[in-house]
Amino acid sequence: MNPQALKGSAMLAAAMLLASGAALADVAPQAKAPTIAKELQQAKTYTISSPPTAPLEMAKPALPDLSGYTAAAIEKKIVRTKPGKISLRRMMQEDALKDFIGGDNKMAEWVVRQHGIPQAIFIDDGYMNLKDLLGKVPKQYLSETSPGVFLAKLPIVVGRKGILDIDKNTQELRLSQEAGSFLINDGQLFVRDTKVTGWSEKANGPALFKSPKEFRPFLLAWGGTETYISNTKMASFGYANSKSYGVSISQYTPNMAKVLKRPEPTGWIIDSEFSDMWYGFYCYETTGFVLKSNTYKDNIVYGIDPHDRSHGLIIADNTVYGTKKKHGIIISREVNDSFIFNNRSYDNKLSGLVLDRNSVNNFVADNEFYRNHTDGITLYESGDNLLWGNKVIANRRHGIRVRNSVNIKLYENMSMANGLTGLYGHIKDLTDTDRDIALDPFDAKVSLIVVGGELAGNGSGPLSIDSPLSVELYRVSMLAPTKTSGISFNGVLGDRQEEILDLLVRQQKAVLIDPVERQTELQD
Repeated sequence: MNPQALKGSAMLAAAMLLASGAALADVAPQAKAPTIAKELQQAKTYTISSPPTAPLEMAKPALPDLSGYTAAAIEKKIVRTKPGKISLRRMMQEDALKDFIGGDNKMAEWVVRQHGIPQAIFIDDGYMNLKDLLGKVPKQYLSETSPGVFLAKLPIVVGRKGILDIDKNTQELRLSQEAGSFLINDGQLFVRDTKVTGWSEKANGPALFKSPKEFRPFLLAWGGTETYISNTKMASFGYANSKSYGVSISQYTPNMAKVLKRPEPTGWIIDSEFSDMWYGFYCYETTGFVLKSNTYKDNIVYGIDPHDRSHGLIIADNTVYGTKKKHGIIISREVNDSFIFNNRSYDNKLSGLVLDRNSVNNFVADNEFYRNHTDGITLYESGDNLLWGNKVIANRRHGIRVRNSVNIKLYENMSMANGLTGLYGHIKDLTDTDRDIALDPFDAKVSLIVVGGELAGNGSGPLSIDSPLSVELYRVSMLAPTKTSGISFNGVLGDRQEEILDLLVRQQKAVLIDPVERQTELQD
């Protein structure tokens, strides 16, 4: 289903659901099934009240202006005043390559592929267009196999003061899998109006994914760099080796970062397409990176994966689908203060979007997550996030799932026709799992504020909240129940369903579900 088709089909599905379902006024009490007896026992410790609605009213926060992130703006960033220098140098002792050359095992990889002491092509001290490398590098390392099509058989490294521009003069840059070619940016890299492909010389075609450990070419930009990609197709990159995932933007490793003292990397990727990548995009300790209007299709593990301590990111207007192993979009481990909006993520193996491992203060707005094979949106151990105006439709499990996360605000979201619950909040003790608790701490607490929006036609009901710290509900529409008994709540809401619905629907007031123990603590 293409993004435009979603709106029509979703609205049609909504109409069908609404036509066939009962209205909220016809809700019936939930049957007290023995399987939820424990939850109902817990529910007795909660009180239901109607707090003032004024504190719940909130204007939608402003989203970043995307108009400045254009190909023309990228063009203006290129400084051509000083011609760069090209050299062939041994890969050993180069800061930008230490992560790949250190140790006998890593060294052996390149010795075998290059049939000798490993070396790379370096661009230093100024500007260089890729086509200008021809004639300055021996043909056995870089050749033009057909007009505008270049085959690189060595790694290409943009040095700290180097600027490499791969533009429309290059119809396609092919990085040889067999010869061990890859791209490293340690300065400034511009990739525009072109195509860059991991290339199998043996197959005379793209280096298609076969197994996680098989080397495939990749692109990595280190700390202190700027990387700009626009109107470009990249394919068949990456494998399961550190920093070699596909397109990666990463601060140097902690030990090297202390010595080099380089700032966090940044850049933009706009209007481009990524397919058959181990990860479509990965970043680590990156600031202000922009992913705008890209397509990530049929990638292996993740489509978009910002990681550790990246912040100030803009992920907007991207289409992510067909991820084969895990999620369409995931931010994980303290990825904070970022904007995720107007994206479409669908038909992914697991969730459409995941906020994971203490990723906080993010604004997730106006996205569409549909037909994913688990949840639409999943929040794991990531509090203080705001979700606004998202459409979460026809995912196989929950529409929106919140685990061990407090102060989650959900405003004007639509969660419709999902296999299980429209909105599911729960706690889980992770101490007996393989999780590193020191690295990724958690509190087994969940609290939600749900204002406006729709929970309609979900297989197991609109809401299920397990042992919350608190839940506030206001102006939430719940229509088209799939059960013949009508609207029913699970978790701690089930035992007080009539009370909640009377306040929320018939009196149109806000509802606060609050544990007695917490109220006692507040009074103390």
